[in-house]
Amino acid sequence: MDRVTSPGGVRARARVLARGDGRGGTVLPVLEGGGPLAVRRTRGSGAEARVMLVGAMSGPLGGDHFTVTAEAARGARLRVGSAAATLALPGQDKAGSRYDVRLTVGEDAELLWLPEQLISAHGSDLYVGTCVDLAAGARLLLREEQVLGRAGEEPGRLTSRLTVRIEGRGVLDQELACGPGAPAGWDGPAGLAGHRAVGQLVVVRPGFAKEPPAARVFEEGAAVMPLAGPAVLVTAVAPDALRLRRLLDGALAALGRD
Repeated sequence: MDRVTSPGGVRARARVLARGDGRGGTVLPVLEGGGPLAVRRTRGSGAEARVMLVGAMSGPLGGDHFTVTAEAARGARLRVGSAAATLALPGQDKAGSRYDVRLTVGEDAELLWLPEQLISAHGSDLYVGTCVDLAAGARLLLREEQVLGRAGEEPGRLTSRLTVRIEGRGVLDQELACGPGAPAGWDGPAGLAGHRAVGQLVVVRPGFAKEPPAARVFEEGAAVMPLAGPAVLVTAVAPDALRLRRLLDGALAALGRD
């Protein structure tokens, strides 16, 4: 989907590059952020490097375009989180805003992409595009959580697309549109069915190639579905962000570790 943002909006980029150090650890040769996208290294654990995205100002507002790029190169273990929820807001500029995320995971590398929720405030219009490319033997845990409106308000318009490729082969390509101007039925029985929080996990593990998880309903509002590759998708809807997180955490725990 092409989204036209205003030339007067804020353009901001952040980039994280992690590499294995050859001794079982992970180094961060690139850690860059600007404007509303500040990037901070936090205390890691074992071989894992941890990075936090810190919002330095409100946004994205109408007309803004943010881009975050994170790469876990060969042998790296990288966890990326965010210090707070992202709040999509309306601005004086009536153009839509855009938030692009580009993730790359190399051979024998692992990326945990675990930001806090994205909240679509009333009057906002945001497109989120997330694209993930994984090499053979890569591992991924990706979490997306979207909340439609703050407490007591109607949502803005939110469109999100997620694509995942393993060794160049597409295993997932889906788009969800919600709020004013979205295609009819987004809030109906075949859509969110009145819920205001929606989220998903994408888990890629080499072990799933031989023993993929079975497709099933995990709990009411949450489903587990194996993908074409060593990957699984967990999708959940809930009345609020707290319940959504509990569903996703429970499903992840049920998948176990390998």
